[in-house]
Amino acid sequence: MSLGSQIAWDDTVLPFQLDRSDIRGRVARLDGVLDRVLAQHAYPAQVEALVAEAALLTALIGQTIKLRWKLSLQVRGDGPVRIIATDYFAPTDDGMPARMRGWASFDAGRLDPRAPAFPQIGRGYFAILIDQGEGTHPYQGITPIAGGSLAACAETYFAQSEQLPTRFALTFGRSLLPGGRQGWRGGGVMLQHMPVASPLHDRGGASGEGGLMAAADILSGDEEENWTRANLLLDTVEALELVGPGVQPTELLVRLFHDEGPRVFDAQPVSFGCTCSEARVRRSLSIYSRKDLAHMTTPEGTVTADCQFCGAHYVFDPATLGFEAEGSAEAAVTGSEAGASGGAA
Repeated sequence: MSLGSQIAWDDTVLPFQLDRSDIRGRVARLDGVLDRVLAQHAYPAQVEALVAEAALLTALIGQTIKLRWKLSLQVRGDGPVRIIATDYFAPTDDGMPARMRGWASFDAGRLDPRAPAFPQIGRGYFAILIDQGEGTHPYQGITPIAGGSLAACAETYFAQSEQLPTRFALTFGRSLLPGGRQGWRGGGVMLQHMPVASPLHDRGGASGEGGLMAAADILSGDEEENWTRANLLLDTVEALELVGPGVQPTELLVRLFHDEGPRVFDAQPVSFGCTCSEARVRRSLSIYSRKDLAHMTTPEGTVTADCQFCGAHYVFDPATLGFEAEGSAEAAVTGSEAGASGGAA
């Protein structure tokens, strides 16, 4: 593959459809986006792996939905890895990239560096949140943590909450290209069966982990046979084919699904992006009184706030903050990306 071809496919999501099988899908390639997301924090290896996996899932899922604004993936558990949060912001105009960001919270003292990453989430939930912007009601779907990976959690989510058989094949890690620098690369394929007109299933007999729904509970007959065949083909994919850059996404689809009638659509570029700003942080602090703000004020006489996603650092005069500040107007909290305190991150 030429350097130009590599650059053309890095940080993109390619939609496709398998006409013979009535299955849609996405191929994602992330490199610079993963580098930017993970460079914001010095995460331990297990946390890096979970954030990288969540970012790939978010890119694949976000591109399947006709978003006006934002899709968020959130994982919360009672283990050493407490929170994983990623956001996918829809393109603002045709031809513009979608934007992504990610962040994790963990208890370093409880993290076991010798143990696999996923079990260190513990018990908790996997959630997809869709915010279509002003004048709409946000959607939230939640399922328990299940399976042995975040990809398995996402598959369970779609079967349980959306009744859509879904499959993910993902790979990610640090890569050193000949003559290049070391950096994160990730790739993945998402398969999703088109909605069945009248799915017949018995919720009481769901076959997934913990009595949750699985693809086998939704499909039958020809649909089940097509789904099984597409999954067997995806099982043959190799890690280097997913992550690239030696194999282009279009070549990968032909190699895997040439008998299924693959049809591709326009690729969506993806870039790192954050929505934090001084104005948004001020609005988030507008609910506090002078007394509350005094507890957040540093010895230097300022209130600071750091964005959990991009690392931006904000410094404020406490006299200009809160609902008691001269000329201020009460405002609702509009985001959770910044945390304010006396110099704490």
